[in-house]
Amino acid sequence: MSKKNEIGESLEKLEKIAEWFEAEKEIDVEEGLKKVKEGAELIKDLKLKIKKVENDFEEIRKEVCEAED
Repeated sequence: MSKKNEIGESLEKLEKIAEWFEAEKEIDVEEGLKKVKEGAELIKDLKLKIKKVENDFEEIRKEVCEAED
């Protein structure tokens, strides 16, 4: 699976968690904690994926700059 798809799927999952919190009138503490933990894991994973994409982009930029010299 491509990074774009992985990042997009993770963002969709985060959005669903946020929507769940917005939709609940009374939040079950245990379920809310579960959702917060899930969201935290998604965010941590997203940061790693985004950093990898940034690194890949930087490598491509360096290659292009070297090819121009």
